[in-house]
Formats: sequence, C-alpha cells, structure tokens
Amino acid sequence: MKKVFLESHNIKNKYSGFGQFNYHLIKALANYNEKDIKLVLHAKNTKELKAEFGSVFKYKKYKSITRHKPFRIKTKYHLWHCLNQNIKVEPFFAIPYLLTVHDVHFITEGSPLLQQKLRAKFNEKLKRSDAIVYISEFAKKDTHEHFEVPKVPEYVIHNGNTITVIYIPTDYKPAIVPQKPYLFSIGDFSERKNFISLVEMLKHLPEYNLVLAGNNNSIYADKLTTLVKDYGMESRVFQTGKIEDLEKQYYLQNCEGFVFPSLREGFGIPPIEAMRFGKPVFISNNTSLPEIGGEHSFYWDHYDPKYMADTLKLGMARFHNAQEFYENWYVERAKSFSWDTTAKQYMEVYKKLLNS
Repeated sequence: MKKVFLESHNIKNKYSGFGQFNYHLIKALANYNEKDIKLVLHAKNTKELKAEFGSVFKYKKYKSITRHKPFRIKTKYHLWHCLNQNIKVEPFFAIPYLLTVHDVHFITEGSPLLQQKLRAKFNEKLKRSDAIVYISEFAKKDTHEHFEVPKVPEYVIHNGNTITVIYIPTDYKPAIVPQKPYLFSIGDFSERKNFISLVEMLKHLPEYNLVLAGNNNSIYADKLTTLVKDYGMESRVFQTGKIEDLEKQYYLQNCEGFVFPSLREGFGIPPIEAMRFGKPVFISNNTSLPEIGGEHSFYWDHYDPKYMADTLKLGMARFHNAQEFYENWYVERAKSFSWDTTAKQYMEVYKKLLNS
C-alpha cells in the first residue's frame, strides 16, 4: 500500500482561499478510493474530517512546531503533496514531492524584505519538486517568467466549481439584505482584489447597491470603509465579513450581476460560482481571468470609474437582450469546471509519480 501525504493543514476555512481548494479537492478525492493508494490528510481538526470521511483517508494531526526544520515530519511517505506554494511544513527527508502552484503574487506584494524571503522559500520548493501542478495556464506562465523552474513533469489542472447543488430555503435571509438591486463580490479585502474600484464605479450607478463579502479585517478594508463614508454611501455599500455557503448562495442567487475587478488571480473560483447561477459576470481582463471567464463574460481593461460603469451598463443590456442564451451558457461553463475531474487528474499524477 502506497501512502500519499496531503499537506492540507490550512483547510480550516472551507469557503475561501486555500482552505476552499483543500476541502473540495479532498472531498472529490474521497470518490477515488484506489486499493493500492492510501491518502493521509494533515489537519489541525482531524476529528471533523474523520466524521465526514471516516476510513477513506488516514489522518495526521497538524502541530505548528513541525514548521521548524529540526521538528519536520520524519515519516517516509511514498509521496508528499504540498497543496500550495506558501506552506511552511516540509518533509524531513528527501522523499518524492509534488507541488501545486496557485500563484506567485508574493513577487509584488508586501515589503521588499518579505518578497525576498518568500522568493527564497519558493525556490526551495521548486528545487525539491519531482513534479509541479499549476491551477491555470497563467499560473504556469507567470512562474516560468519569474523563476528558474526545474526540468520535471508539469501539469495544468483547473480547479472545480464549488457550488454544484443549489439549496436555499424559501424562508432564508441573511443578516444583510439590500433594499434595491445589488451587485455582489467576494474575496479578501486587499489591494489585489481592488474592491475600492467598485465603490468608485458605484458613483455612476445610482440604480445599484453593492454587497462585498469576505475577510474585511485589514488596512485596505478600513480605507474602503472610510471612502464609503466620504461618499455618503453607507446605505448603498454593505460589507458582510466572512460568510458561509448558504449566505454566499443567497447573494449569488439574488444579485443582478457578479463583479470581480481583481488585479491578479491564479485561477478565480468566485466568477465560476456566479456562473452556476446564470448571473452576468464582470471581471478584469488580466492574468488568469480570461482563461476562466471565457468568451461571454464581460471584461474591464482598466479601472476608470466611468468606463467601468459604462461597461457594466452595456453588459447588462446585452445580457437582458439575450438572457436565456447567457444564462444557459454561464451554467454550462460552470459545470465544465468539475472537482471530480480535478481529483481524477491529480490521482493520475499520483500514480505516475508512485510508479516512476
């Protein structure tokens, strides 16, 4: 029996970021219970995972001390899968190693000293990798442009759509419900997500409110809140904070359109989630987003507020003039991103590495 270790300890937030990726990949991998391969999940809350998945997986409890070199995990697994490029937990021994790269945003974010530190850590991961998976063609291209990538097998495996079943009780309402039509977006409140451009755009769209969901405990969130007050938009812009799946589904089901002006994305799951509801999707024309959005999403080439508002108005008019076509196209595109397919492709990579 070959054991594959999934370094998945940052699974704690299942509704965004790496936690969302980890959880949905693991959930899909549970359907591929290979008799000669046993997957080992690494997490702090193994009790919760055991309750959901039982004996499908083996489990190892995460301890923060294992981030430090002398205390690294010493079990010689047949394959170690590092589920994202920022993980500090590494194997003690030189064992077969698979790295998933979501993005290399750290080359432009934070202080120069932090960038240098993260570059060095990422270079170490690249050097020890026996194979690399990228979550988009853009992530692969971006990595090759900024780093010396070793000559190892490389794969592009897209993420899946996290919302496959839509279930919203008829009597359900979240704590915040705008009183007039609203646009919706979700993500961490950071410079990269560019939410402030949406507030600026809203000045030219008096017919809409704006709901922003996600971790809003940041300096950027404070700047956004101050701007909303300065513009007198407290009754039009709503910050929900972190939300769970039911709340997200409600906002996606009831919004007029999904808006995502991100400056850099390794993949971008939220636009796909919006497509699942047949909603018009407005996204940045950069990085991986055109790869995800396809030909019938609406794109911003820059972030002048009037231009963004005009693009949204034009897109909304096109959407409503052929609403059935757009809704069907969006739903089918969302369905084309499947976690089952993602898991199957990862399992094939595991087999290749285990048999090499």
